[in-house]
Amino acid sequence: MKPFLLFLLVSCSIYGQSEYPQDYFRHPLDIPLVLSGTFAELRSTHFHGGLDIKTQRKQGLKVYAAAEGYVSRIKISHYGYGKAIYITHPNGYTTVYGHLKKLSDRLEEYIKQCQYDKESYEVEVFPHSEELLIMPNEIIAYSGNTGSSGGPHLHFEIRDNEERPINPLLFGFKVKDSKAPFVSAVFAYPKDEFATINGKNKRTQLRLIPQKSGDYKVEEITAYGDIGFGVTSYDKQDLAPNNNGVSNIQTVFNGNRSIEVDFKRFSFEETKHIKRYVDYSYFKSKKSRIQKLFIEKNNPLSLFKDANNDGYVTVEDSTSTVYKIRIRDFHDNETWVTVPVKGKHMEAITDSIVDDSEKSLVYSDKTTTLTSGLVTVNFYENTLYDDEFIDFKVNSDTLILHEDKIPLQKNFYINYDLSKFKSEHQDKIFIAQLYGYYKRPNYLNTTRKGDILSAKSKTFGTFALAMDTISPTIKPINFQDKKWLSKYRYLKVKIDDDLSGVSKYRATVNGQWILMEYDYKTHTLTHDFNDNVVKDTKNELKIIVTDNVGNSTTFEAIFYRK
Repeated sequence: MKPFLLFLLVSCSIYGQSEYPQDYFRHPLDIPLVLSGTFAELRSTHFHGGLDIKTQRKQGLKVYAAAEGYVSRIKISHYGYGKAIYITHPNGYTTVYGHLKKLSDRLEEYIKQCQYDKESYEVEVFPHSEELLIMPNEIIAYSGNTGSSGGPHLHFEIRDNEERPINPLLFGFKVKDSKAPFVSAVFAYPKDEFATINGKNKRTQLRLIPQKSGDYKVEEITAYGDIGFGVTSYDKQDLAPNNNGVSNIQTVFNGNRSIEVDFKRFSFEETKHIKRYVDYSYFKSKKSRIQKLFIEKNNPLSLFKDANNDGYVTVEDSTSTVYKIRIRDFHDNETWVTVPVKGKHMEAITDSIVDDSEKSLVYSDKTTTLTSGLVTVNFYENTLYDDEFIDFKVNSDTLILHEDKIPLQKNFYINYDLSKFKSEHQDKIFIAQLYGYYKRPNYLNTTRKGDILSAKSKTFGTFALAMDTISPTIKPINFQDKKWLSKYRYLKVKIDDDLSGVSKYRATVNGQWILMEYDYKTHTLTHDFNDNVVKDTKNELKIIVTDNVGNSTTFEAIFYRK
């Protein structure tokens, strides 16, 4: 590659890293930095906001504050980051530590007091700047697997003073990585009905030819008009087998930059638009994410840079051109894909024409209301990215609302009119989305106003009314009624609800509320006797569990402690 082109491609990234303080933040663990997830990695509904640091498949490793500061937020949740600490530092940045098993003794004492005051396991607090000061190298917590974690690890973030997450590797953290990204697929897309790729006017997968150098070449394509490209690519590091996200993608057409995608920083407000960035319909059918290297309408992502013609390239008749993709990880290991393009104007070979006459048109820029039988569905402005013809059918109480292959920006709203729908258990009915081969109902957060049931969803699919008349189950795990538990550290109970799901629970001993941590992955409630709220010899335990439609179960037992 010519020197001036190399300089053009790398100069911006070298310059950009110098703006972040180096050696200010320490590694939050005492073990080598090995990652299971990288910054801005592609997830189903968002870009990953930090680093997922492996904890050697263990829980309970010491987690250190990355620098001095103060605890500005603690959030304890069943889902998301689980147990999470936020520390604001004198330099204006905030570090985040998620999926923790427990907090350090003084922070644990602080947050448990909040939990007991609010009589709730889930809490979110914002201590003032002088309340919980953090010293350099202070142990603030122990690593775990809480929240929506798929295995033990530490989620670590660095955010700026506008709460935007930034790649922590920009601050001098070192990860051993000598492997270049790899490419598994390349695609070409026509921008409009006048463009063709290999004689067709549709997304076309290109034949990828690996080169001995580690780069790739694509078999020459014939194209005409405005064309976009997409790539499926991952990165591997030296000490981990995971397929991680890449750091930067740049494209060049005939020596001129076409578009750059830089995964350095983003805002949480825009992360939902990952559904517009990847080829959503392909992902839903193939479980593989194509990164579209062009900008479609209603794509506000700030990750794009220097987009010439929104990343599309114009292929003219009787020309020979070259499109190049440069894919880079954070450590400047790079992989190139070369796509030779022969320009040839030809009539597109079309597949069978889709008949939209029985479909319903939903507008992207204004409200659309669809009604049939019991059901009304409202799509408000900017729910969809594009105007779309969708399937809309109602059969009794079953609503077929297209397939989950069109990305949505916002929720749409489903309303069922039950004024003519009679049931013995009217108050136990909810709106469900049906999944899988057996169309198992999954509870949607359902509200009732008079005879109208309402719910919202951010994915198309099949919906129906479901009824739950069965109460949750409660089973003791490590004790029996009237058992002595003097030598036990924990009291454990399994709770479950087969249909609408657990909504809330409450546990008391001798009439006093006790904290029980809920792990939804194992359906387990756990009380730590070290909370020191259970002090009597004879203790009456009472647990009430309620599902999402109001069915409840009460469990009572007596246990003894010295």
